[in-house]
Amino acid sequence: TFEKLLIANRGEIACRVIKTCKKMGIKTVAIHSDVDANAVHVKMADEAVCVGPAPTSKSYLNMDAIMEVIRKTRAQAVSLNVSICCSFLSSLSLQASEGVTFIGPDTHAIQAMGDKIESKLLAKNAKVNTIPGFDGVVKDADEAVRIAREIGYPVMIKASAGGGGKGMRIAWDDEETREGFRFSSQEAASSFGDDRLLIEKFIDNPRHIEIQVLADKHGNALWLNERECSIQRRNQKVVEEAPSTFLDPETRRAMGEQAVALAKAVKYSSAGTVEFLVDSSKNFYFLEMNTRLQVEHPVTECITGLDLVQEMIRVAKGYPLRHKQADIPINGWAVECRVYAEDPYKSFGLPSIGKLSQYQEPLHVPSVRVDSGIQQGSDISIYYDPMISKLITYGSNRAEALKRMEEALDNYVIRGVAHNISLLREVIVHPRFVQGDISTKFLPEVYPEGFKGHKLTDLERRQLLATAASLYVAEQLRSQRFLGTPRIPIAKSKRSSWELSVHLGDGTYPVAVSKDGSSFSVEVDGMKLNVTSEWNLASPLLSVTIDGTQRTIQRISRNASGETSIQFLGTVYKLQILTKVAAELSKYMPEKAAEDTSSILRSPMPGTVVAVSVKPGDMVSEGQEICVIEAMKMQNSMIAAKTGKVSHLRSLKTICNLSNRIEFK
Repeated sequence: TFEKLLIANRGEIACRVIKTCKKMGIKTVAIHSDVDANAVHVKMADEAVCVGPAPTSKSYLNMDAIMEVIRKTRAQAVSLNVSICCSFLSSLSLQASEGVTFIGPDTHAIQAMGDKIESKLLAKNAKVNTIPGFDGVVKDADEAVRIAREIGYPVMIKASAGGGGKGMRIAWDDEETREGFRFSSQEAASSFGDDRLLIEKFIDNPRHIEIQVLADKHGNALWLNERECSIQRRNQKVVEEAPSTFLDPETRRAMGEQAVALAKAVKYSSAGTVEFLVDSSKNFYFLEMNTRLQVEHPVTECITGLDLVQEMIRVAKGYPLRHKQADIPINGWAVECRVYAEDPYKSFGLPSIGKLSQYQEPLHVPSVRVDSGIQQGSDISIYYDPMISKLITYGSNRAEALKRMEEALDNYVIRGVAHNISLLREVIVHPRFVQGDISTKFLPEVYPEGFKGHKLTDLERRQLLATAASLYVAEQLRSQRFLGTPRIPIAKSKRSSWELSVHLGDGTYPVAVSKDGSSFSVEVDGMKLNVTSEWNLASPLLSVTIDGTQRTIQRISRNASGETSIQFLGTVYKLQILTKVAAELSKYMPEKAAEDTSSILRSPMPGTVVAVSVKPGDMVSEGQEICVIEAMKMQNSMIAAKTGKVSHLRSLKTICNLSNRIEFK
């Protein structure tokens, strides 16, 4: 098709495009910022060119630099993320005039569907169901309040050129509307170079279901079934699956036909996604159309057998679609979890940065696919999206796909940054999710006090205690040997039982361990459990069988004082394991006093300080905004937890980290 294709993107999606290009025999050119010089997509490509410093506006969104790379490398085609500022459109036209083909729809479709205001009007004209709201551009906060009152609260404020949950706020009253207008416009300008906003009625407690479409330049268009994307936090998807448990064949067909009608109305020619909100009565409303390859596209590929990137390249070259609507199947079930470098215990996921000191994908688990753009040693920085990978599992039915996802999450090794594995695992095993009883409010409804990790049952607590104690004893026995032989040959140890004290959470438990061959008999709470494993202590993964139940655990850390962290059922638990004598003596050890942080406002995440609303000497009240932190293109308002007077602004630089703080008294 093409001899050389330039990929104006980064991360997992750039790697995804490169894989298909290699399969098709197309040479690839990667672009990168200076901090991405050693990124995986750079290593995978045949050529790579630096286009600027870390900020996306100066590198991956620097169209002048990208155009220069296209000319120098003589790339015949370019693939880029078109969820960007409209200034790209003129460049796309310029590419066409220079004989460079864009892998995606034409500029008219991008402009029409990339603008939420125009796309909504086009959808109405195409007889697509739309959400009630204001169809124009909101000028200022006062007009936003007036419009919101006319529509009726709650309302959704969102960027006209937005996507990916950025530039979106839900407002329930006038005050939240003013605040939402301010943050949404700032995020929109930062992420998309376009601060225009629209306001529409917020559909409370809906499902988010989208239709994948594929169209060519000859007037042919298909809908490739749906994706269920209702598990979200901050309007960003976390877990997706295909098909949806909610849709019946009639509703699926109606949504697919409306999606195709919209694609044909704008003469769309590529892969695209039409997103809908669906209420409990299966009424569906057009939300937006994304004129790009969506993050969650792998689940569609799994159930249809199509390579969407290959189809996009064929369409761009001018070939007609190879399939008819009747050829599009639903074979099996696929689930995707977005694995992020985030702390799920803070607002369901605040960004985490750092170096991946250890990284191992669970590709040994059957029917698992991992789309990633990182490797062991990669840096997760403040400049880009914190996604680590997309973890996809496939099965002949939903239960099989979910069981494989559970196993894959347990076998995923990520060290060096916080991650959301614990949240993902809890979601997929939750009874409501298993039954298909979900909506976009699933997370706040299931975890109204915030996510706290897995809550152990009595049996699971005993299994964890027995496993931790057995691991401790196995390590003690290993330390007595050197290269498979005793360290001191004349001192033969015949010890076969240990009395331990294990501290977990708020409790301390006496645990008795006795060795029987390669197994351990462990007594906890008066009950005996048999723990068996190969006890390969050098491996990051440890398969343990407890009374016939297989568990995959990970020991995250340990120290000489008996403290250890173990990942069990997805959640990391902190334990302290001591001998009975050491436990009795430990009460004489002084404890380090916890830092009093009641008078300190400390940033919960690394990011950029974009606004400071106070100065030393100011009086502040509880709930008042102190500053605004931008991390991964999302703006977060930091508020005072108590009434007081600002005494210091300490180390408040452009880039802040966890040590930066504002003190007040």
